This record gives sequence, structure tokens and C-alpha cells, in this order.
Amino acid sequence: MVQIYNDYKDHADFLTVYVREAHPTDEWQMKSNVKDDVCYAQPKTLEQRVAIANDFTKRFKYTMPFGIDDMSNAADLVYSAWPERIYIIDESGHIAYRGGMGPFHYKPEEARSWLAARYGAVRHDAPATPVPAAPNTSTTTPSAPASAAPTSPPQPAPTSSTK
Repeated sequence: MVQIYNDYKDHADFLTVYVREAHPTDEWQMKSNVKDDVCYAQPKTLEQRVAIANDFTKRFKYTMPFGIDDMSNAADLVYSAWPERIYIIDESGHIAYRGGMGPFHYKPEEARSWLAARYGAVRHDAPATPVPAAPNTSTTTPSAPASAAPTSPPQPAPTSSTK
């Protein structure tokens, strides 16, 4: 998603929203979380959620705009975001693309195809070395079109939008 963001940030706003922890240590921890050293208990307070989000953005040098769902899980409930999902909201505020629920139906290339059809394709040479993937504990929502938003520390996500 970061490459898609870099390719289309001049055409669309992007926002990653951290929702409930996908594999918390106190619920359904996966061996891959231990291997990747991504081990957190399910946050019980907004402060705990913010701390995990800050750790994620710093540790993985995550450059996309980042928000945090509130503790009532409003964004997750409205967008069925858990564990990960991509939406594209058009200029009139309507859902133009609703991606499948991750991890099995999470397909960033479908969002890229929608953006490419709308704004033109961006081609890249294959990287010389593979880039390690960050853990998927969030949902990303590009909205079209708008100016690029500056990256800032994670903040609680708004519960409603006027876009």
C-alpha cells in the first residue's frame, strides 16, 4: 500500500485506520507475531491503542497518514475493517471500491487498478531486493481526488466525515 500511496498521493487522500488488534497476545496470538516481534495485548483504552499505533509507525517507518479507531470501534463497525480492508471513497462521498476482507481477500492491486483507471497507470522497475512487509493491523482508505495530506503522528480517527 505504501507504494500505491506514493504513486497516487497527488491525486487522492489516503488514510490508514488502526482498528482492533488482529492477533493480540490475550486472544488469538499467532506464531508469526512472535517471529516478527509484533506482540500486543488487545488495547483496553484509547491511550493503549495510540501507543501501539505509534510503535507501529515508528518501527516500520510507516509514511502514510494514519488514524486510530475509537474504543467503540466506530470505523471498524461502519466499514467491516477488521482485520484489514481497502475502500476508495469518491469525491461525492460514495464508496467507489470496496475491497475484500483480509487477509485472504485483501488485494491492494485491485485498488491500484481502480486508481490507474481513474488517474493513469504508474509503472516501476522490479526492486533489486525484496522489501519486508509490515504486519497488517490496519485498513487503508484512499479517497479521490484531493491534495496530499502531510504525515503526522497517529491520531484518533474521526467518527464521521463530510467527504
